[in-house]
Amino acid sequence: MTEIHSDWGDWLPRAVAEADPDGIAVWYLGCNGFVVKSSGGTTLCIDPYLNTGDPPRTVRMIPIPFEPDDLTGIDAVLATHEHSDHVDERSQAPILEANDATFYGPSASVDVVESEGWTDNWGIEPSQTERVTEGDQFALGDLTVSVEPANDPDADHPVSYVFEHETGTFFHGGDARPGEFESVGERYDIDLGVLAFGSTGMIPDKETRTPKRTTWYNDENMVIEAANHLQIDRLVPTHWDMWKGLRSDPTVLHHHKQSFEYPRVLDVVEIGDRLDLLR
Repeated sequence: MTEIHSDWGDWLPRAVAEADPDGIAVWYLGCNGFVVKSSGGTTLCIDPYLNTGDPPRTVRMIPIPFEPDDLTGIDAVLATHEHSDHVDERSQAPILEANDATFYGPSASVDVVESEGWTDNWGIEPSQTERVTEGDQFALGDLTVSVEPANDPDADHPVSYVFEHETGTFFHGGDARPGEFESVGERYDIDLGVLAFGSTGMIPDKETRTPKRTTWYNDENMVIEAANHLQIDRLVPTHWDMWKGLRSDPTVLHHHKQSFEYPRVLDVVEIGDRLDLLR
């Protein structure tokens, strides 16, 4: 299998490995990927995608930030749903193998892992995969992870995740849109939250390759609606940077959020940037 190569070298994995956060540190990997590291040293990835897409249908427009073998000290990889830019063998299997980490994902995501034979193709044990579903809760070091529902009409079994730490709460919504988030916002005090944002574009059909009108993520109004349902203090829009034809300008959300209570802060980040929740 062809290896993934990055023009960035290993500076970002080294930054993660050397970090000693006073709370939770979160690095944006582009697309909808993140690395999270806690003050207790727990380190995990959410939806890390280091592949190039399926050109000319989906064309990656940002760098590949590191090679998967370079990421060390990882305790877990979590998937929000089964799409290829969220569950990808070339991106994630080497991380699991190199770190003896556990893959957590809903049923459709683990089905991809099993159907593609990750445990046969890599040094990964079947015990390194865990199926999760809405309502599950488990500990990863000093982080408490809660699995919550998500409304993604394009996915078979999407979920969202809430990560609780003594210093604050981080939420990852995957590619979900409004529809399942109000109860989540009522039950958690979300300090920092991630929601997918992008334009509608003409993308070639997966089978026929005929361009068709495609909407995969929240538009400006939907993302602010979801942020209000979740009662997010700090919103990080994601996915807007990734695919040719679906990119958008997240700074417009400053105007769309102006008359709403949430989010109180809009954090527009680029690939490689770090955010912190501090004591």
